[in-house]
Amino acid sequence: MAETTNIKKITGEVEINKETAEEIKKEVKSIADFNKKISANLKEITSKLAEVILSGAFFLEASDIHIEPEKDKAKLRIRVDGVLQDVLDFDLKIYKVLVSRIKLLSELKLNITNRPQDGRFSIFIDQSSVEIRTSSIPAEYGESIVLRVLNPKSLVSMEDLGLRKDLLKLFKKEIKKPNGMIICTGPTGSGKTTTLYAFLKEITDPEIKIITIEDPIEYHLAGISQTQIDKDKGYDFANGLRAIVRQDPDVILVGEIRDLETAQIALQAALTGHLVLSTVHTNDAAGTIARLQALGENSANISPALNMAIAQRLARKVCKECSKMKTANSEEIAKIKKALSGLPKTINHPEIKTGIKIPEAKACKKCDSIGYKGRIGIFEAFLIDDEMEKFILKSPSTVELRDMAIKKGMVSMRQDGFIKVLEGITTIEEIEKVAGEE
Repeated sequence: MAETTNIKKITGEVEINKETAEEIKKEVKSIADFNKKISANLKEITSKLAEVILSGAFFLEASDIHIEPEKDKAKLRIRVDGVLQDVLDFDLKIYKVLVSRIKLLSELKLNITNRPQDGRFSIFIDQSSVEIRTSSIPAEYGESIVLRVLNPKSLVSMEDLGLRKDLLKLFKKEIKKPNGMIICTGPTGSGKTTTLYAFLKEITDPEIKIITIEDPIEYHLAGISQTQIDKDKGYDFANGLRAIVRQDPDVILVGEIRDLETAQIALQAALTGHLVLSTVHTNDAAGTIARLQALGENSANISPALNMAIAQRLARKVCKECSKMKTANSEEIAKIKKALSGLPKTINHPEIKTGIKIPEAKACKKCDSIGYKGRIGIFEAFLIDDEMEKFILKSPSTVELRDMAIKKGMVSMRQDGFIKVLEGITTIEEIEKVAGEE
């Protein structure tokens, strides 16, 4: 029987059947609901099954969908709030037709199964256009498929990032400066891009020109010129950035500084009247300098160009429906006091005393019995003022630089996390998992 499609191509997007989307929005509130909905549609035509999977992942606010073949079955998993969760196992015959459908939508070659492929498509669902990035790699029992769900609802304002009042005030001041570089650092998936996009949303204005160069463009922002690198055509970060500087921009976003040439052009742009925003991969804010030096850049070029270094992680928030406030025991109070010792007196937080209440993760259907729902950023940042610039010129170690930043008032990510524990937002366990234990 020929497959009749419920998915309609429209202007480069794939429109999810409205009735299906509304049904899933109403019925799928948990992983268990998702399992039931997919199970009920496993014998449906492939396009309907694809709709159910994409819609369910969207409404559960998943960032990634994993379809993994095994010896006798295939596995579907989704990542929610940074944690991978099993959804269900299904027959390999269904896996094969589902993968073919996804590859067709993503414009991947069906006959290539022995090497990686990357593709993309968009879905129109719940009045939103959502981009899906497809990655396929050969695995032992077939192709492993990962779909990255770039939900535009993930774009937030600066007020929604989870910044303390003092940091919010500092960041708003720094992004209004006409020149210099702001670097946001952290591992993959720590929310760096979300933070930089929030900065762009804050400063977007008809009077200034903002240009980005990204790999890839993750979210589309109105009023901003966005470009995407294309290595096959020789358009990489360095070449693109060199061209962008000639486009009379006021603000430049460089998706990531990966090599010396890009670092040099970005730093030069920051010194010649442009505000440059970018990211690098390091463990903390102090490591930003060492990372640029490791790429081959000179301290004499870094210190005058850099305005601020930010590091961040994402911590899960306790579920509002089921979390409880408990009285902290002596061990927990000691841990909080130790973490917040040396905190600048200007930083406000609830008093640490006997009988203080802190959150405890429980379990309910809304949070899939995990106890957490949603995430919030924890941050640390320091400014490059005259004293710090002179200190960087001495090529200090990362440890020495971090000690200097703390001496000048930097609140560490771990401390920021423990403040959020006192504020009832997350748990000690979550902060120790994300920011490490002492």
